[in-house]
Parts: sequence; C-alpha cells; structure tokens
Amino acid sequence: MEEDDRDKIIRELREELKKVIKKFENYDLIIKSKEDLINNLNTSLTLKDDQIKTMIDSMNLKEQHNDTLNTSLQIKNEKIRDLEKNIRALNEKMNLLNSSTVDKDLITEKEDELEVYKKKVDILKGELEKQDEDFDLLDAENEKLRNDLASSSDPQIIDWTHVQIPKDSILKKIREILSKAVHNVTIAVPDIKDLQDLHLYEVRSSVNMKIMCYIDPSLELDEQLLMEFESLDNITIRMYEDKDRFVIDRDGTELLFAIIGEGENTNLIIHTRDVKHQRLLRSLVMEGWLRARKLD
Repeated sequence: MEEDDRDKIIRELREELKKVIKKFENYDLIIKSKEDLINNLNTSLTLKDDQIKTMIDSMNLKEQHNDTLNTSLQIKNEKIRDLEKNIRALNEKMNLLNSSTVDKDLITEKEDELEVYKKKVDILKGELEKQDEDFDLLDAENEKLRNDLASSSDPQIIDWTHVQIPKDSILKKIREILSKAVHNVTIAVPDIKDLQDLHLYEVRSSVNMKIMCYIDPSLELDEQLLMEFESLDNITIRMYEDKDRFVIDRDGTELLFAIIGEGENTNLIIHTRDVKHQRLLRSLVMEGWLRARKLD
C-alpha cells in the first residue's frame, strides 16, 4: 500500500473518530439536559404537593371552624327556645295576674322580668345573625379554596398568591445551595441577623461571598455580627435597605430568587439552573448589589 493511500485512510479514520467523539459529546449534553429537566419537574412536583397540602390543611381548619359554628348555633337556638318558652310562661302569668286582684307591685316585678328575658332574646338573635354572616363568609372561603385546589391540577402555572413558604424553609434551601459553592456566591437576605442561619463560617475560604442585607447601626447585635462576618477575608457586605428579597447566585450555575410578599409567609420562590432564567434574574441580583451601599 502506497504512503499516500495510507495517509488518506488515516485521515478518514481520524474524521470518523472525531464524528464518533462529537456524537458521544452530544449524547452527554442530551443526558445532562434530560437530568436537568427531571430535576426541574421533581422540584415543580414537590412545590405542587406542598401547595396542595397547604390548601387541604386550610380547608380542614375551616371545616373545623364550620363545625364549631354549627355547634354554637345549635346551643344558641336552644337558649332562644328556652327563653321564648319562659316568655310564654310569663305572659300567661301576666294574664292571670291582670285578671286577678294581685298586688300591682308584683305585676310590675313580673313585667320587668319579662323585659329582661326579651332583651336576652334580642341579644342572642343578634349573635345568631353575626354567626350566620361568619358562616356564609367561611363557606365562600371554602369554595374559593376548592376552586384553587381544582385549578392547581394544571402543572404549567402555579398561582403563588396564597402559597405559604416560611422564611426558615428559604434560609435552609440557601444554606444547602451555599454548601456546594466553589468559587463565587452573591447572597441577599432582609436582615443581617438572618445570616446566622446560613453557617457562613463553614463555607470554604476559597469562596468569595458578596452579601447584601439591612444593618441597623443602632443595634449592638447588628454591629457585632458585622464585625464578625467582615473578619472573614472572603466576605464583602453591603447595606441593602429594601428588605424585599432572599437571593443566592452560586458559581453562575444555580440561582434562587425569593420575592417577599405582603403576607408573613407568602414568598414567591424561583430556583433554577436554566441559563436563560439565570441571565434575566441575575440582572435583578446585580441591580440590588449596585443599589446597596458600601459600608464605611
């Protein structure tokens, strides 16, 4: 075999080898994409389960409240029946007294007693009307919860308006993400005292941490915490006054952004490894960091 033919065969084999290697690389990317999709679906399912559990718990509480109201209504109705029975008996006595020659003072006394009973009946009827209104309100709330629960079967869109995710759960998730940090993280919490739950001392010294939070200079604890955290060479803290978010951006590969809602635990959570998601959310993270003030 001539040298030119041998070189040609070698070149062809190399090209085939490159194609095979590229194909395997593509397979790796597809597998990784599928794994990320499965992780995202699992996260979505977990959130959906939590949302449904919260709704069911709320419905159970309201059903218990309904039962309590029903019992209270029955007791008050019995009281009204007893009072009306007493009023009828007193009316009969009054009729007898009026038709006889009994002392007028005694008649006046019975009339006063009758008025007391009538007032009690009026009060109880007012309470019953109020409880009827409460009962109707609870029914309306229960109906809304049932509708929300029914609509939550749609896996595409989650209504976060009333989803309850407490601060402790968010900080726990941030701590979990932070434990995987290798190079750089950006963190935002509403208050410097929240940093105590993140175990920053356990993070590798090679990880550069940029942190924004509110610090009250009038509080000795805030000042003490600031000194402790700034004593670590890998931490930079800035004053962020808005108290509107929880954030962790880890190594440009994983990002959690939580918007604090009006209710105590109505926090909107976005946790993603998707590059496009992160690109948009990271602009909000950087906007917060640039607005945060450097400390003297």
